[in-house]
Amino acid sequence: MYLTLESDYAVRIVSCLAAEDKRMDAKSISAQTCVSLRFALKILRKLVSSGIVVSFKGTQGGYQIAKDPYEITLRDVIETIEGTYTFSRCLNSEENPCSRGMSGMCCYQKAFREITYLVRNQLQGYTFGKLLEEQDEIDQIHQPEAKPKLEQ
Repeated sequence: MYLTLESDYAVRIVSCLAAEDKRMDAKSISAQTCVSLRFALKILRKLVSSGIVVSFKGTQGGYQIAKDPYEITLRDVIETIEGTYTFSRCLNSEENPCSRGMSGMCCYQKAFREITYLVRNQLQGYTFGKLLEEQDEIDQIHQPEAKPKLEQ
């Protein structure tokens, strides 16, 4: 099971805007995140609508992160794109009434509900601010050491 491509790209776009911490035009966002301009614009519209990103019109227009990166979670971004995360469709009993349980819930729904809760909480626990800090630490650890110059 994978995140949809659109959610993956949304995470890239928010990460880019959070890291840059300045207004960026859609073309620059597209280039920096390797997301086609057309798809980036579609995702940016959703992120603006949810209040994660703010847009500016005009010649000095562009997009900017709307909140502190420590206030934006992976869950916020993914659910902006996908809707509320649910492990299985069977948890929406209005659309898919359970045919297994006499009480309207079966053992699978119970398990799926627990998994849904765990995943939502895990996604809620990761903020873009913290993730960018971790990336800086990883980059510092794996930064190639400068080779000493040979003296002549």
